[in-house]
Amino acid sequence: MDFDQIIDRRGTHSMKWDMMQARFGVSPEDGLPMWVADMDFRPPACVQQALEAMLAHGVYGYFGDDTAYLDAIRWWMQTRHGWAVEPGWINTTHGLVNGTALCVHTYTDPGDGVVLFTPVYHAFAKVIRAAGRQVVECPLVDRDGRMTMDFAAYDSLMTRRERMVILCSPHNPGGQVWTAEELQGAADFAARHGMVLVSDEIHHDLVMPGHRHLAMPVAVPDSLDRLVMLTATTKSFNLAGGLTGNVIIPDDGLRARFQATLAGLGISGNAFGKTMATAAYSPEGAAWIDALMVYLDGNRRLFEEGVGAIPGLSVTPLQATYLEWVDFAGTGMSMDEARRRVEREARIAVNHGPDFGKGGESFLRFNIATPRARVEQAVARLRAAFADLQ
Repeated sequence: MDFDQIIDRRGTHSMKWDMMQARFGVSPEDGLPMWVADMDFRPPACVQQALEAMLAHGVYGYFGDDTAYLDAIRWWMQTRHGWAVEPGWINTTHGLVNGTALCVHTYTDPGDGVVLFTPVYHAFAKVIRAAGRQVVECPLVDRDGRMTMDFAAYDSLMTRRERMVILCSPHNPGGQVWTAEELQGAADFAARHGMVLVSDEIHHDLVMPGHRHLAMPVAVPDSLDRLVMLTATTKSFNLAGGLTGNVIIPDDGLRARFQATLAGLGISGNAFGKTMATAAYSPEGAAWIDALMVYLDGNRRLFEEGVGAIPGLSVTPLQATYLEWVDFAGTGMSMDEARRRVEREARIAVNHGPDFGKGGESFLRFNIATPRARVEQAVARLRAAFADLQ
């Protein structure tokens, strides 16, 4: 597990590397891609070995008998998250953006509202609007550097047209884990307004040492009658290209509706994604994740200490994910100027805060899941780009 190894991803159809010139004007020749949420690390060896066995066999037919795949998911959820999952609850989608979109089509009608706690992962709003539904933004409140949910305020925003609420847990882009009380509040809010609660927990394995993620069904077991859980190996093990997600639904009625959508659209999993997921959800995969989080915690300390020392920049303390959320409001400069310095002077491609909805206007999001030498380089470039503030 050599996370310091520099792997050249240029020219490999990598969105993160090969698209940053077109998207941000940052050349992959000398730029640092710290935007799209995938890692510059190879997955655990067990995943590579599973794929090599497929290649050695050389026949790529339809995937059948998914018992081992389902057992691996159940083992992981039980041993890593304390949740006992029945095999019949698990539905496979082409990643979790697809899973989210399928939930929108299943549990809402055109014109209905879908609630988001913003700022939040930008793909949620994209699929909601593309489906002809309304995005209902419930802005998170910054209390001493922590994003919190104000349910009393949110109650007043509801119009009875809201049918679904999506919770991002752990939170992206804020990088925090929700407390048991906050999860209970989200579940109660959904119940009060008759909404299906979709808990996207794709980052649930990427938790920094000293912090703990609570799975919604464990924290709030009485939420199962309206709960849809989204999980995947893709973020945890850097397998996003495998496009394989799990939509886990304990409630019989909600599950039947979702499975009808899958059947109507002819959706089924692919052999490569299921093979990688089965291999990753294993003791070897667990050891790899544990080592990864120790390494990412080192990157976190380096980034937060270095960037946080720049006057006017405020870094939200990272509890989970590998995505640093940096506020530039204290600089007094416009966001156009802040982005110019980051992208043109420092030559770093980053996600823009407004894309995440209300509350993200003065922020940029930085991906630190890359070898430490690149994080060191990014910190040095940012300090140079904002040297006049120091």
